[in-house]
Amino acid sequence: MSLAYSTRQPCDHYASQARGATPCSPAAQRWVLVLSVMGSRLAFIEGSIVNLALPSLQTAFDLDAKTVQWIVNAYLLTLSSLLLVGGAAGDRLGLRRVYAGGLALFGGASAACGLAINADMLIVFRALQGVGSAFLVPTSLALLNVYFEPSDRARAIGIWAGASALTTAAGPLFGGAFVDWFGWRSVFLLIAPLSFITLALALARIPNRPAGASESLDVVGAVLLMVSLGLLTYALAGSGSSAMTATVAVSGTLSLIVFVVYEARTKVPMLPLTLFRSTSFSGANVMTLLLYFALGGALYFIPFNLMQVQGYSAMQAGAAFLPLTLMLGLGSVLASNQLKRYSPRGLLTLGATLTGVGFALLMRPTITSSYIIDWLPGIALIGFGMTMCVAPLTTTVMASIGESHSGTASGINNTAARLAGLIAIAALTSLAGILFEQQLVQTIENVPLNAATADLLISHAGDLGGLIERAPTADLRDKLSLAYVCVFRSIMAVCAVLAGAAAAVAWFTLPAGKPTKAAS
Repeated sequence: MSLAYSTRQPCDHYASQARGATPCSPAAQRWVLVLSVMGSRLAFIEGSIVNLALPSLQTAFDLDAKTVQWIVNAYLLTLSSLLLVGGAAGDRLGLRRVYAGGLALFGGASAACGLAINADMLIVFRALQGVGSAFLVPTSLALLNVYFEPSDRARAIGIWAGASALTTAAGPLFGGAFVDWFGWRSVFLLIAPLSFITLALALARIPNRPAGASESLDVVGAVLLMVSLGLLTYALAGSGSSAMTATVAVSGTLSLIVFVVYEARTKVPMLPLTLFRSTSFSGANVMTLLLYFALGGALYFIPFNLMQVQGYSAMQAGAAFLPLTLMLGLGSVLASNQLKRYSPRGLLTLGATLTGVGFALLMRPTITSSYIIDWLPGIALIGFGMTMCVAPLTTTVMASIGESHSGTASGINNTAARLAGLIAIAALTSLAGILFEQQLVQTIENVPLNAATADLLISHAGDLGGLIERAPTADLRDKLSLAYVCVFRSIMAVCAVLAGAAAAVAWFTLPAGKPTKAAS
């Protein structure tokens, strides 16, 4: 398939309609499709690869679990807070401009992450990566909506989904290999040049189009949301003293209330509260929060177990996720067609239930487990259950509101998914720390240790699985591994319960019939 580009035909659906120009050329459309896949996958793959690098990062910088989580949460915080603004910016300033700006910031921040000399610097640049992603992710898919005619758009999105699934599946595998061969810095330094290559192609191959909307961006709302989420995440993580945690929690709650009040009164809100009058829209987003809370928490903790307890390499841990990513990516295209035959309530209830059973199955592994027997069934069932949820959930959200709010509704649902991961990592890491310290005290009481060694282990209880390598004997390492496995099982139990709650929300809030478009 040729990707030759011609400047003789403008690739601007809306502008061509206005001026009577010829439609977007097939060659230009192919470039838009390729670049849409490249841009969106860079942001998504980075998230999954970084999870595989976290154990190495914990060792390299000698970090406790509460600090490690901020390497992920700094990214999710800025991404969640600015995702809606990023989508609106593409409409107002032009998709190519915002897409290119997001790529430039994402690539530059990735390079800075790879050169970071301490954890604080890494966390700051991860936050900047999140800002870049917030502008890159929504505009990458919006390019297909703008530069493809309605008759070609469905096929383009299908190709985008299939190509995205393959790259997403390959990402953790190759990313894990790079962690093993070249160290954690390679994860970021690999993404940086790919971002800049995509940026150069975008500037050369995606024609510019005039800005669309003239409405102002809700920057104040975005700042209020970021402040409130940051404070609440810090409180959930329990990073300070009890008094400080309580103060931060109250401050975050008040900031969130101010955000809601402001959104209710501003003329152009990033979060139109009127959309939540729809029971289906509200239910679908609550389901998204619960389900992606469970998924985000599980995907964060599984690599630590595989690498720190089971002894997997980063590449092997990445390969362990292949059944989930392949099933989720390729299966979602097929699952979306099932809405023509089955109700969203039935599909989403069943999908969330199966996902919950998959999490429950991950409570089985011990310190010496077989991947085929103990890990694969749970991972595969999570992938199958989520396959039944992802596309139908998005379709349900879009069908519950009018077409005039479709972009905003999609942005809200994506924000809910990212926000769920942010909260999950903070809350579950805090829970894991409490449970692991209890397990550690019991372990030390049953093992003959001198006072110095016991004090050393207790003082590093916050390392969670990272503490295992500090054990002076093989017997103690096994006992610490078992203590961590007990904590991991508790986390998987929480994830299973939340997935079950998501199934209940779907059953009681979503329509029993086939989805129909709400009035505009």
